[in-house]
Amino acid sequence: MTTLTNAELLARLVGFDTVSRNTNLPLADFLCNYLDRPGVRFARNISPDQTKTNLVVEFGPEERDERHGLTLSGHMDVVPADEDSWQSDPFVLTDAGERYVGRGASDMKGFLAIAANAAARLHLDKLRHPLVLIFTYDEEVGTVGAKHFAESWDGGGAGLPKSTIIGEPTSLRVIRMHKGHLAVRLTVEGTPAHSGYPHLGVNAIEPVGRMIVALSHLRHQLEQERPAHREHFPEVPYVPLNVAQVSGGAAVNVVPDACQLHVGFRLLPEMESAPLLERIRAALDAALGETPYHMDVMYESPPMLLDEQAVIHATLCRHMAQHHTESASYATDAGWLQTLGFECVIWGPGSIEVAHKPNESMPVDEFQRGAALLEEVIRQHCCPAA
Repeated sequence: MTTLTNAELLARLVGFDTVSRNTNLPLADFLCNYLDRPGVRFARNISPDQTKTNLVVEFGPEERDERHGLTLSGHMDVVPADEDSWQSDPFVLTDAGERYVGRGASDMKGFLAIAANAAARLHLDKLRHPLVLIFTYDEEVGTVGAKHFAESWDGGGAGLPKSTIIGEPTSLRVIRMHKGHLAVRLTVEGTPAHSGYPHLGVNAIEPVGRMIVALSHLRHQLEQERPAHREHFPEVPYVPLNVAQVSGGAAVNVVPDACQLHVGFRLLPEMESAPLLERIRAALDAALGETPYHMDVMYESPPMLLDEQAVIHATLCRHMAQHHTESASYATDAGWLQTLGFECVIWGPGSIEVAHKPNESMPVDEFQRGAALLEEVIRQHCCPAA
């Protein structure tokens, strides 16, 4: 396939409706066809339901003992674009002069485009160390694809370069740590009855009210604590607790037989979920007494932390003339990839401020600058001077 310009490739990628509710297989097929040539190695890490895939593409020499080279990672899915306030078709890239507009332009098909094109243009015989692309599915609904990859990839991270760029839109800031995201579902089951005869039923909503009060007390406790790395999250230097959704009941004249409560937590780097889950259960047990309930982890995206002296962090900071640590309060695929020994930084063109919003856009100059910088970083990690 003829190599496209970066903008042309971005337009092709945006044209695939990879909202997380849809399959991403057509996009994976396109990328395989686009990048295919002698010496390029492809592997798919299929989702359990067979409808989606993580895609791994390797360029250059195979290294089974060392993990030199560079890994570039990004997610292929995007959030929905159902809002009426879109001024153009969200799945047709629009050139608005100083910016490209389309769903995923920043988050994060812009990075996929420059990463894929940088790989497509490589002279494979000049690579001393491998370049690897890991493109994932369902990041937007809980880093599902990265979790599946971390738990199922044959050999773990062996043979794949440990220096890794996760191309989330950071406006080209270099981020070496981020919070995680833990989502919990709490369920209370009751017994339905006519509201005129409430003694014949068991109300499932009332215990959830006590749950909310208990979680509010836990939220205040968390806000007063002083966890490690809090200095890097000055706006919210603690674990936030968000009571996010309550659902239950069928009608005003029916005693509700079930109620669910969804709660989110954002753990700081080096925190583990198990101790927090124990605290949640203890708080709920004290509030509910003998009332039974179910607690399920809907999904978990671990926090991420990279040593400040890691090679990939130092390299990008040098290019960006950045002399301080940057952090993010959102979660990324890096949380799971680091469990396989990948040393991840978050860096890419585009702004998180426009992600997930109508008329999402990518600044043209930042897109071009990011592409040039990425090619230079690839050269330094994969084609070093002898």
